[in-house]
Amino acid sequence: MKRALIPGSFDPVTVGHEDIIARAAALFDEVIVCAFVNTEKSYMFSEEDRLEFLLAVAGEFDNVSADLSHSLVTAYAEENDCGIIIKGARSGLDFENEYNQAMINRELNADIETLILPASPELSFVSSTMVREMIRYGVDCSQYVPKAIRDRI
Repeated sequence: MKRALIPGSFDPVTVGHEDIIARAAALFDEVIVCAFVNTEKSYMFSEEDRLEFLLAVAGEFDNVSADLSHSLVTAYAEENDCGIIIKGARSGLDFENEYNQAMINRELNADIETLILPASPELSFVSSTMVREMIRYGVDCSQYVPKAIRDRI
């Protein structure tokens, strides 16, 4: 059984994330979407909220589960028998950043591969940062977050 991990901060989860989750769910037997906590980062949404959002989105798929972790991504992947880490990239700059992180992850655990999926063109501009800014200014962001969480944002 092939199990994949989609890590991120998901602050909040967006339709772009949902697209990557759906595409990964079609490729792998099981997918874990995990909100990781970065102590260097401040979040708009609490850990509990981010996990709740992910659980709602994961519930739309038979083979997707959601979790929250304070560990390193590679440690989590190893502990949960995920041989693949999936990352999305909206642009060349995103790809370069994800590639560099993939090389670090490979140094930490050579048995875990990273698969970088390009964003679907129609979603390539959607980001959590954009959604947070819209929320801060009271702008309707409902088209940029999954239907499963629209009433919670």
